[in-house]
Amino acid sequence: MNAIRARGLTRRFGALTAVDRIDLDVPRGHVYGFLGPNGSGKSTTIRMLCGLLMPDAGEIEVLGLSVPREAEALRRRIGYMTQKFSLFEDLSVRENLDFLASVQGLPRADGRRRVEELLVEYAFADRQRQLAGTLSGGQKQRLALAGAVIHRPELLLLDEPTSAVDPESRRSFWEKLFDLADAGTTLLVSTHYMDEAERCHRIAILDRGRLVADGTPADLTAALAGRSLRVVADAPRRAQQVLTGVAGVLSVAQIGNALRVLTDGAPATLEPARDELERAGIVARAEAAVPNLEDVFVAATRGQGAARDREAA
Repeated sequence: MNAIRARGLTRRFGALTAVDRIDLDVPRGHVYGFLGPNGSGKSTTIRMLCGLLMPDAGEIEVLGLSVPREAEALRRRIGYMTQKFSLFEDLSVRENLDFLASVQGLPRADGRRRVEELLVEYAFADRQRQLAGTLSGGQKQRLALAGAVIHRPELLLLDEPTSAVDPESRRSFWEKLFDLADAGTTLLVSTHYMDEAERCHRIAILDRGRLVADGTPADLTAALAGRSLRVVADAPRRAQQVLTGVAGVLSVAQIGNALRVLTDGAPATLEPARDELERAGIVARAEAAVPNLEDVFVAATRGQGAARDREAA
């Protein structure tokens, strides 16, 4: 049974269709990643799944409950964490957790025990009297996560929770997420970091409100076999300019002294690329590269847009 099932999910804001007929299945116990550029509809989708925003069309079932009709019953079973770390900065660490325990309806004795557990588990035992507003970004992130799971939710939804913290804090945070997943919590995490998306059991890629890719990182990258190239050239910047204009080339990115080229998969792409480089007097060598998640993202978003632009021209 899936933790989340959505069909035809749609949300409009005036003339803008922010979420456009999305179908979504999130298996229980999975870490499911939402990947997409800013404005792709990730946050709007998450708010609808939580029951915080009404859809204009479509059906949503979360933990067996119909949303938004049964959103109030769902509230006690889910946790929600935003990138703004919804903390009371003029309250101490303990006071924040005490307050959230009461909001979630934990009996007083259970709430006290749970707060004590979280103070130790999230390394706040020696900072419990410190004001939340004086914590570092990584500490605020940990406290926000502790608050989001204080009632032991079955499903945790996180909206770009690592966008404001340093890389070390991001790594530590993800270790906590996998601890939760191992304990049986389902997690839906939106992110724009490729390394985070690669950690997920499954990912969905959104672009301009539409679901353009969905699968495991391994399956999505395997589908691009033969479409990624590594090009070593004596003049990489000039080579990049030349290759960008070749039909069938979706993107060219410089990585160190080499170029990473993503093609549309047509077998005839490589020969014209070599001809154009030779015509420009650029000495280059091309070899197959193992596709990665960035290639998947480009193929599903920017790459498709570039292909459409070329057709329109």
